[in-house]
Parts: sequence; structure tokens; C-alpha cells
Amino acid sequence: MPEVLASLATPDVWLSLLTLSVLEIVLGLDNIIFISILVGKLPPEKRDRTRRIGLMGAFVMRLGLLGTLSWVMQLKHELFTVLGEKITGKELVLLLGGLFLLYKATREIHERMEPAEGEGGPPKQRSSVAAAVIQILILDLVFSLDSVITAVGMAQHLWIMVAANVVALLVMLAFSKRIADFVDEHPTVKILALSFLMMIGILLIAEGFEIHVPKGYVYFAMGYSVSVEAINIRISSKLRKAAAARRAKEAEGAAAGGA
Repeated sequence: MPEVLASLATPDVWLSLLTLSVLEIVLGLDNIIFISILVGKLPPEKRDRTRRIGLMGAFVMRLGLLGTLSWVMQLKHELFTVLGEKITGKELVLLLGGLFLLYKATREIHERMEPAEGEGGPPKQRSSVAAAVIQILILDLVFSLDSVITAVGMAQHLWIMVAANVVALLVMLAFSKRIADFVDEHPTVKILALSFLMMIGILLIAEGFEIHVPKGYVYFAMGYSVSVEAINIRISSKLRKAAAARRAKEAEGAAAGGA
């Protein structure tokens, strides 16, 4: 405890905490999107509770991994070899997580683009809370591993890593419902989010084979796509308002003519 209090007087510690908190929030955004899509298939009254369970599960998992840093570091040891390629514990987790993410994103896109026979709209709400939570926890393990490795590389003190995760959790709890509602209200945003998840899945598989893609390129591509989609949403909103105003004026004219 005295060491923690003494470190608080160091500007580098505060800078490290701020930087790591921002990074944890950024790394948690894909988690929020994935959770939002999964809970969107649940009845409305169960969505908020399931979303909170998912976020808390991610938080607990990250703290658990931070508390077992020695085990996390052992994940870098070789487990077996495939076609001359050495596979470590970390790479195995990334490979399986990437494949699962690709499978889920592809299936979700397929269900939205080609509803089952006899369904005219979006897929039925057939998921249970337990199934959604299990799927969330599976991906939480992959995202948490990435988050913890990032934290270990950026901070020297365990309490800084824990504090950054607490800050990220509070921010995600505060804004997760708004993000989920926005994704649900705009089908094109949901497809865009699913395409991001597919890209993240491909990146995880690449990382599993030690093919490192700079994160800056990925975030730039995502940011550009989001900005284009934001412009499209704004234009569509203006067109809908103009159409509604035109219909209202036509209705008034018809009523006046009838009188």
C-alpha cells in the first residue's frame, strides 16, 4: 500500500493509467458490439440484464488473468507443431477464438440477409439467456487475453492494470445500452458491425499464425467505414423527414380540398 501511494505522486503513473484506460475502452468496443448483437436476439425484458452479465463476466475474466500473470506468460510456450508451425497456448486460443468469431459473424449476416423460409423479417428471438452468456464468455476469454497482454506490456504495476479495467468497465456499462439501441435501430450499422467482427476474427487467426498486422491500419479502416456510414445515416434521416413533411403537406391539401 505505501508503494501504491508513493507511485501516485509520479506523473508517469497517471499517464500510464490514462493511456491504458483508453486502450481498454477501445479494446472493449468490439466486445460491446458482439454482446449487443447476441442479446438483440433475446426478449427485450432480458437484454439489459444479459448485457450487464456479459460485461461483468469480461471484467472478472480480465481480473482473473491479471491475477495469474505467470500462467498467462506460460501461454507463450510451445504446445505442439502443425506443418512445421509451432503452436503455443496463446496462439491456440487466438485461432479458436478467431474461428468462432468468423462463424458467428457469418451466421448472423446470413440470417439477416436470408431469413428462414416463411419469415419475412429478422430472425426469430430463439436464443436463451444461458446460451447468450456462454457465447459471450467464450469471446470474453479471447478479448480478455488480448487486453491483459496489452496491459502487461504497458504498465509495470498490477494496481494500474486493475484500475484501468475498472474505468473501462464503468464506461462500457454507462454507454453499452446506447450503443446496443443504436445498433438495433439501424440494420446497416449491424451489418457493418458484423463485418468488423469478421475482420477481427481474421486478424485473430493471423495472430495465431504469428502474422502481425499493425492495429493502426485496422482502426483506420474501421473509422473510415464508420464515418461513411454516419454520413449515410444523416442523409437518410433528412430524406425521411423531408418525405414525412411532404406527405403531411399533401394530407393537409387533400383535407382542405375536401372541405
